[in-house]
Amino acid sequence: QVQLVESGGGLVQPGGSLRLSCAASGSIFSAYIMGWYRQAPGKQRELVAAINSGGSTDYADAVKGRFTISRDNAKNEVYLQMNSLKPEDTAVYYCNRDSADYELGSPYSYWGQGTQVTVSS
Repeated sequence: QVQLVESGGGLVQPGGSLRLSCAASGSIFSAYIMGWYRQAPGKQRELVAAINSGGSTDYADAVKGRFTISRDNAKNEVYLQMNSLKPEDTAVYYCNRDSADYELGSPYSYWGQGTQVTVSS
């Protein structure tokens, strides 16, 4: 059974940084695409960043140049380094993994429980 556990969220001032981590268990981590999504109050969940098994990355326009996704296949972990944070980055951030049957972002793929990120002075 696949489990994803996020950590690293919290309260930070505008312009600050946070690093989110997601620990994965239950399958061959390196073979799958990993992603970070976020959902702000009253808004739909949106893709923030994704990284495939080869290390290629993709970012939402809103975070390009500020956020960096990375993975450590030896540790079965994926990270999201968030710099120059803005109040509009406030959301619950979710770790996501695709599967053989469901693509990244599918409600039927694997999700963590989420970690709150609040950017406020």
